[in-house]
Amino acid sequence: MPDAAFLPGDRVDLRPIEEDDLEFLHQINDPRIWRAIGASRPVNRTQEQDFFENVVCGDDTVNLLIVAESTPVGTISFNSIEWGAQRAEIGYWIAPDHHDQGYGSAATERLVSYGFDQLGLHKVDARVFAFNEASQRLLESVGFTKEGVHRDEIFVDGEYHDTYWYGLLEDEWRSRDE
Repeated sequence: MPDAAFLPGDRVDLRPIEEDDLEFLHQINDPRIWRAIGASRPVNRTQEQDFFENVVCGDDTVNLLIVAESTPVGTISFNSIEWGAQRAEIGYWIAPDHHDQGYGSAATERLVSYGFDQLGLHKVDARVFAFNEASQRLLESVGFTKEGVHRDEIFVDGEYHDTYWYGLLEDEWRSRDE
């Protein structure tokens, strides 16, 4: 049942990505999305299908669709899960028509909570490009701390850009409401 929420929330639900969602995922070709996530090459339907079959359906990541009032608005995932170190990297994107509505923050809070409460993670990392100020604000609003910078790490729009690394430890997450 494609509409079943895996992680229901007040503002958004997070549900598994299904093959029927591939048309929505194809929006990654929108420059407002690919630029922010550093995917500077177009993705065709065959590549999207391959991503679905090899990444989404694989066991090494957690990939979820962000849904607001039954409408897909973006994706969120844990990538690079290191079970021994109990850490994962979070990544997300929101469709441009749904920016500035709090969906990214709500989804990030929900997935981070799941990571600490259910997966036993100790730390969640995130990478953000220096020009993506909205994503930096999102991470900081959820409690992430900027930990470092990788200089000139990504080539977008004809120039190199820095990548900021953010991190959130489990005890920081749990103490945020105290």
